[in-house]
Amino acid sequence: MAITMRSLLSLARRVLRAVEDTEHARAPGRGPTRRRSAAGGPATPAPGPAAGRRAAASLAYSPSSDGNSDPGEIVWMWVPYEDDPARGKDRPVLLIGRDGRDLLGLMLTSRDRNNTREHDDRYVEIGTGAWDRQGRPSEVRVDRLLRVAPADIRREGAVLPRDRFERVVAAVPDDLLQ
Repeated sequence: MAITMRSLLSLARRVLRAVEDTEHARAPGRGPTRRRSAAGGPATPAPGPAAGRRAAASLAYSPSSDGNSDPGEIVWMWVPYEDDPARGKDRPVLLIGRDGRDLLGLMLTSRDRNNTREHDDRYVEIGTGAWDRQGRPSEVRVDRLLRVAPADIRREGAVLPRDRFERVVAAVPDDLLQ
């Protein structure tokens, strides 16, 4: 049986998740904050009791070329559908902050929601970038915060310029982070 780099990486991620979940479950009064998809896919971001605590969460632009995913970077990961968390798709996510070991992110879409007859304030335009191979303009959905385990990130897409990052963070509803 040939072992591929992809299968080794997948195994390493599963071991890391199991260790993290075990450590997290040992904390008093806390259970795991991530769940597996019904299809057996990767762990999915899930709102937890601390999903929006502004005091605990650190929102800051801090991209770094250290190989780790950081706020200010757009990464690719599996994101569950809102109406059916057992299903989802691989999509770009803008990381906007940290809460403990988890990263906080907002999903992107290339579907234009702001140049139609009815403007949708839930989306902030960020233009084009290396995160989309087809060069399509993107928008960030600011009313759905995702908790992201670093092991769930499939790849980094690009660093978002600071002015666009600040415009997105300014549009995040206050009640989402409280």
